[in-house]
Amino acid sequence: MIKVCIVEDEMEQAQRLKNYINKYGNSHKDQFSITHVLDGIDIVDDYKSQYDIVLLDIQMKHLDGMAAAKKIRKLDSDVIIIFITSTVQYAVQGYAVDALGYVLKPVPFTQFEQLFDKAIARVKAKQQHVYIKVSVEDKQIKLDCDSIFFIESQRNNVIIHCDDADYTTLGPLKKFEEMLAEHGFSKCHNAYLINLSFVEAVQKEYVILSHKISLPISRARKKEFMSALTEDIL
Repeated sequence: MIKVCIVEDEMEQAQRLKNYINKYGNSHKDQFSITHVLDGIDIVDDYKSQYDIVLLDIQMKHLDGMAAAKKIRKLDSDVIIIFITSTVQYAVQGYAVDALGYVLKPVPFTQFEQLFDKAIARVKAKQQHVYIKVSVEDKQIKLDCDSIFFIESQRNNVIIHCDDADYTTLGPLKKFEEMLAEHGFSKCHNAYLINLSFVEAVQKEYVILSHKISLPISRARKKEFMSALTEDIL
């Protein structure tokens, strides 16, 4: 099921987009869950990275589409944004929020279908990845597990070390160990859960990761860790 949100204050335009999505789904054998909200403020309020694609009108009363897109991007780097606009002038700014593209009102189905093809291809590629949702500073963010180097336990919190930044959220580490056990993660120490795909070497009492990261490996964990590492390589 592909989740789409239409952010459009004109009911006629919103209904046209719903019809287009259903038509696309019928012809391509894809299933969609469609949500419609009337304003940018309605989608950014309590946003939880719950959508795969957002069709976003640019000109709206309370929070315009560009401002909404910027807020969404801070929480979700993966959602696909497509602008629906009456003028190209605004749509060009979409590059700043990594929008897939734009369609002009009144939206012709042919143009919609071409852009939606690209969006669906991206969604299906992303669905092959494993994501986790974590609460960071009262916000829900979605992290691609392929971007996580390791997760570190620190008192009541854990720090998720990614390729772009570090994220602190509530623990315990055991919760993440159970969640990621089948996705190439293993503990080398009671305080560290490692993404095995980043392991470059194990040297005596240390595990060496990409980017010259060195973490301790405990005697109690070494046998199980080395077994998991061997299985991951095979």
